[in-house]
This record gives sequence, C-alpha cells and structure tokens, in this order.
Amino acid sequence: MSKPRFQTEWEEMDEEYQQLQETHKVYRQKLEELTSLQTTCSSAISKQKKCLKDLRWSLTKCSKTCDEQELKLIADMKTQINDKENVFFDMEAYLPKKNGLYLNLVLGSVNVTLLSNQAKFAYKDEYEKFKLYMTIILMFGAISLFFLNYRVTDEIFNFLLVWYYCTLTIRESILMSNGSRIYGWWVFHHYVSTFLSGVMLTWPEGPVYQMFRSQFLAFCIYQSFVQYLQYYYQRGCLYRLRALGERNQLDLTVEGFQSWMWRGLTFLLPFLFCGHFWQLYNSLTLFRLGGHEDCKEWQVIMLSLTFFVLFLGNFFTTLQVVNKKIQTNQEKNHKKD
Repeated sequence: MSKPRFQTEWEEMDEEYQQLQETHKVYRQKLEELTSLQTTCSSAISKQKKCLKDLRWSLTKCSKTCDEQELKLIADMKTQINDKENVFFDMEAYLPKKNGLYLNLVLGSVNVTLLSNQAKFAYKDEYEKFKLYMTIILMFGAISLFFLNYRVTDEIFNFLLVWYYCTLTIRESILMSNGSRIYGWWVFHHYVSTFLSGVMLTWPEGPVYQMFRSQFLAFCIYQSFVQYLQYYYQRGCLYRLRALGERNQLDLTVEGFQSWMWRGLTFLLPFLFCGHFWQLYNSLTLFRLGGHEDCKEWQVIMLSLTFFVLFLGNFFTTLQVVNKKIQTNQEKNHKKD
C-alpha cells in the first residue's frame, strides 16, 4: 500500500528540518570561531600599534644624536611604520570595534562594523544616493518657498535641513568605522551646518527674518545646485581612479574640492569659491542686520558667526588643497626635467 501524499511531504520536510539543524549547528560553531579570531586579531593589532608608537618615539629621540647613515636608516624605518599603520587601518575596517564618542551618544554600543566588502559597498552607495536625492528635494523645496511665504513651510524646510545634516553625520561616522577615510574639515563641516540649520529653525518670525529670508533661500538653491554638480563630477573621477587602483573603494564624494579631482577639468572651482564668498556675504548681511533697530533675536549674530566659520573653513581648506596640488605637480615636472 502506497503512502498518503501528505505523509510523503511530511517526511521530506522532516528530512530538510534535520539538515537545517545540522547546518545551523555548523554555523554556530563557525560563528564562535569567527568571534575568537576577531578577538585575537584585534588584540594583536593593538599590541603592534603600541609597539610602533613606542618605536617611533624612540627613533625621534635618538635621531638627535645620530650620524647621516643612521638618520637615513631611521627615515626608512619611519616610512615602513607609516605603511604598517595604513595596513592596520585597513585590517581594523573588517573587525568589530568600539564606537566613537558621537556614535556612542547616538546609537549606544551597537556594533556598526560591516564585515563584508559587499555590505560596505552597498552601504556606501546607499549613502551617496541619499545625498543626491536629498539635494534635489532641498533644491526644489527652497524654490517652492519663494511662492509659499508661510512660517509653517519655512519651519518644515529648516527642520528638513536639520534632519538631513544630522543624518549625514551619523552615516559618515558609520562609514568611517568601516574604513572610509573622511578626515578634516569636510567632516566638521556637517556638524557646523547642523548647528546653523538648528539656529535657523529657532529664529522667530519678524521683520529682520523677512529681510534675510530671500537671500537664504537663494543661497540654499545655489548650494544644492553646486552639490548636484559635485556629485556627478566627483563620482566620475572616483570611478576612473578606482578602476586604475589609485583610490580606495570606500572613498566618497564630499562638499569640497579634493586633490584627486585635479585629474580632469577644474570647472568646479569657480562654483565652489562663489559659494564660499556667498557664505561670507551672508555673514556680513546678518552682522549688519544685527544692528537694525528691529533686531531683538540672538539668532542673527549667532548665524553671522556660523556662516563666517563655514566661509573660513571652506575657503582656506580649498585653497590648501589647490596649493598642495600645484606644488606636487611642480615637483613632478621638476623631476622630469
């Protein structure tokens, strides 16, 4: 007598169930092995980094009393130390580590390390798309506010700016924890922008606010337009340089001019400098409005100072990058000659 169909299906399911249990058991064992390897690697890297730090300090100290041959040897060892530190940085990108102060405050001790290249690249691409979509939304949002002069719509727009820059700081911190090299002013820039947007959000309706409103909206439209240009131009540069093996796969587009962008047209520089000086113009306008007889809000002077900080940081950082790249090109040309 043949078995009923449902009994056959049940036996097949039971067999798959037993196999799943075995597979999950192996997975649990491998996971424990992985955790053990992660701990071992992290401890070894920490020990190596401490030894290299001590060695660097010793080399610096003894270089004051060394002859020329020994100085050359010390310089070579320092170069190797830098190379090893870069290797350790790449290794740590694939190991769980403690969050920085900012991520601890926002997320707690949640592990944000993405262990596979596929996960890292997927998160990076999602970050880039988020920036692009929000840039377009903010551009059209600022344009629409020229026709919707209501306090509630202004508040929604300013709240969106605060949320956008806060989100960027969190996402960038996660990317940095996963090996993305985002350093210097362009990281701090988003924290300052978050603060500026927060002050704009708290600025109450009044005659001074209306005097600055149109200028601020025009600046937001221009800034979004420049960021849109930057995204597509920098993305093209990064794609080419990654294909040549000259850039890290986790490098990102940023709101500024980078040395690697020199390979190709530098048409972005005039747009960037125009945006920098517009920030200075905003600062001076607000400073002038701070002396207006109707001005009673603390936000006016605070915004003036914040725009001035943004101008200084953006302008001098861009100048530094351009000057450094020009000097590098001159040195290369001098060696060829």
